[in-house]
Amino acid sequence: MCLAVPMTVVEIAPDGSGVVELEGVRRSVRLDLLEGPAVGDIVIVHAGYAIETLDPAEAEARMALFARLAETYERELGAPVRLVAGPGGDEGRS
Repeated sequence: MCLAVPMTVVEIAPDGSGVVELEGVRRSVRLDLLEGPAVGDIVIVHAGYAIETLDPAEAEARMALFARLAETYERELGAPVRLVAGPGGDEGRS
């Protein structure tokens, strides 16, 4: 399953692409759908595109929700759960 998750913009390229990060995992994404993206913005990422910029309070609320979801899965699975898969795919059940 793939969910759109909040990630922090850490790099912006002139071609409309950028790099976002969550839990130490970085992903290349397209930023074309955002108006005036900036390094430090927290954005919702889905299918390789940043689709929405969040204000800090909303980002914190959503991340708290995802953290509670991960805790629930960890209890049920008995193993750590990450919100973002590392390079190469699906490890950590993101």
